[in-house]
Amino acid sequence: MNNWYECSVRYEKLADTGLSKKSSESYLVDAMSVTEAEARLTEEITPFSSTGEIVISTIKRAKIAELFLNDKEEDDKYYRCKVLFIVLDEKNGVEKKTPVTMIVKSDSLAHAVAVIEEEMSHTTNDYAIASVVETNIVDVFTLKY
Repeated sequence: MNNWYECSVRYEKLADTGLSKKSSESYLVDAMSVTEAEARLTEEITPFSSTGEIVISTIKRAKIAELFLNDKEEDDKYYRCKVLFIVLDEKNGVEKKTPVTMIVKSDSLAHAVAVIEEEMSHTTNDYAIASVVETNIVDVFTLKY
C-alpha cells in the first residue's frame, strides 16, 4: 500500500541567467510517514538549492488510487484525474458511484484522458471520468524497493 504525500517546497535555485531566484514547487512523495516524506524530499531537493537551504511549507496526505507514469521526455505535466467506478446496488436497484483519484503524466489533457481510457479498458468495471485537471506537481518521488 502506497502512502502518497503532496509537498510544497520553497528554495533558492540558480536561474538560466546564473542569478539565484526563489522557487516554490510541489512534489508527490511516496513514503511510510510524514517524517520520511520530509527526509526524502530534503534529500532529493537539496542538491538543486543554490544556498543549500530549503523550506518545506506543507506536507499533506494525498489519497491516490493509481499513478500512470512514464519516462517520455515530452510528457512533462501531471494531471489529477477523478474517475467514478459505477456499481449497481442489487439490493436497492440504484447505481453507486465510487470516486478515486489517479495521477497521469502526460503532455496534454487530451493525452491524459487517452491514457486513462487505455488503462481502464483492461478492467471489467464500469467507470466514468468525472474530471481531469492539470496540477502544479513538478516531479514524483517513488519508493525504491
